[in-house]
Amino acid sequence: MKEFAEIFKNASFTRLFIANVTSQMGSVIGLTAFMFYILDRFSEQPAYATITELMFSLPTLAVFFLVGVVADRLDRQKIAYYCEMIAAAMSLCVLGAVLIGWMPLIFMMLFLRSAVQKFFFPAEQGILQGVLKKEDYTTAAGLNQLVNSVFMLFGNAIGIFVYWTVGIYGAILVDVATLTISGLLIKSMKLDEGVRKPNGSYSIKELNIRFIWSDFMIGLKYILTNKLLLALIYGFIAFGVVNGGFSVMQVFILKYKLAPDNYEQVSIYFGIVFGAGVMIGSFLSSLLTQKVKLYKLIILGAFYIAVMTILASYSTNILVFLTICFFLALGLPMINIAIGGWMPTIIEPKMMGRVQGWITPLMMLSQSITLGIISIGYPNWFSIEIIYWFVGACFLVVGGYYSLVLPKLAKEKEQKDELARQKEVQLNY
Repeated sequence: MKEFAEIFKNASFTRLFIANVTSQMGSVIGLTAFMFYILDRFSEQPAYATITELMFSLPTLAVFFLVGVVADRLDRQKIAYYCEMIAAAMSLCVLGAVLIGWMPLIFMMLFLRSAVQKFFFPAEQGILQGVLKKEDYTTAAGLNQLVNSVFMLFGNAIGIFVYWTVGIYGAILVDVATLTISGLLIKSMKLDEGVRKPNGSYSIKELNIRFIWSDFMIGLKYILTNKLLLALIYGFIAFGVVNGGFSVMQVFILKYKLAPDNYEQVSIYFGIVFGAGVMIGSFLSSLLTQKVKLYKLIILGAFYIAVMTILASYSTNILVFLTICFFLALGLPMINIAIGGWMPTIIEPKMMGRVQGWITPLMMLSQSITLGIISIGYPNWFSIEIIYWFVGACFLVVGGYYSLVLPKLAKEKEQKDELARQKEVQLNY
């Protein structure tokens, strides 16, 4: 808790953190409400719920080569601000599409809104890396994980409550309001030019297709020459599959197996139980990061979550399912906090955007493929249990791969960092 109090003394971090929380709140409420709106309106067509999730992941594949270059070459603060404001306007367009009631138009508006927001994360991560000290990265990752656990704890409940009280239209308006607040907070930040433009000043006119592609490939070369970063990214591809499965399989197992008559109410309980598990796990993992090497936490977390995910598929009633999901949630922060605290120490600040420009589309590609397979194959070709087994198998593969390569690569990085520190001390002396 002392570390959390210290990091909030940084005014730039505090505003960025509040902006991120506000933006997430609206998105969670909007997405949850929209998911239940689709399930209520098209209860006999579960593919629509999966397609909705696809509209949030597929846009990455349309803009993947732009987001990282834009974040590294243009003003990161302006990018983050305009992303939020344009996304708010696009949410109003989604509202109009829902009023019309034509599903292709609704999906198109969701796609465009999501495409705009894909530019936000690389810019926000670049700003975050610029306003924090290296020793604060893991603390910030732990804090973000704690906030995510709060959203897991109350997000579904709030989203469903908003949906029940003011309907899908009210939920979308909440999304618009929170995105606007987030954008204004980001605009109000006072940031040094080095944080906003780590690679110097560029104009949009300079970012022609040849320049963008060349810069994008520089990001790829940077990844390929950094063995540790490359090894982590291989695992992220499998995490994309996991994200695709997790985004729909929890509500599917409730609606189509365990609680078909009251799955909305049980989803609230699930959010509370899962969020409580992640919150407790966040505190425990934050303590473990001070005593256990980060790569060991990632490996341990992957194997633990694999076992719990597979066990969840065998649930015969709601109580057993919620109990297993609570213990599953305890392990998620091990991976998220460890990776979140480790990645900024591996990636140079001037390359953060272009690296994220590769990581995000790779994850989203595997996530989109997974969602596409689910939308086509479930429930005709495979059962909900198969989805759980597949996600669990992905965690097992990642855990096995990381246990083979990360210890050696982490040791090599420590040796390089120590040599660099010694050289710096000698130069200063």
